[in-house]
Amino acid sequence: MKYQKVQKQLDEREKLRKFRELDDAFAQALRQLEDPNSDFDIPTGPPVRSIAALEADDHAADEAARSHEQDRLFDQRLKALIREFDLSERDVGEVIHALLESSKWTLDDVPVVSK
Repeated sequence: MKYQKVQKQLDEREKLRKFRELDDAFAQALRQLEDPNSDFDIPTGPPVRSIAALEADDHAADEAARSHEQDRLFDQRLKALIREFDLSERDVGEVIHALLESSKWTLDDVPVVSK
């Protein structure tokens, strides 16, 4: 039995030695990473982006989708009106041109229809 106990102590010492070696290697690697003059080449993933940047991208994507949907709905309503009043697209273009020329409409403002 004493032999097993001595063997157990040696195993524990060996484990402790290996742990210290690992700890020393880890500490050395951290020092190399923190050294600004180190040319230690570490492969990294894509750059980390802030939550604010990700939210801004999401907001921009939502705005683009909303704008696209508004354009699609406008085109759909315009074509329905053209069919309903039996107009050609050229006739509608001339009306819009006349409204722009008379300053009743501007390119920056969307005309509001009162109900």
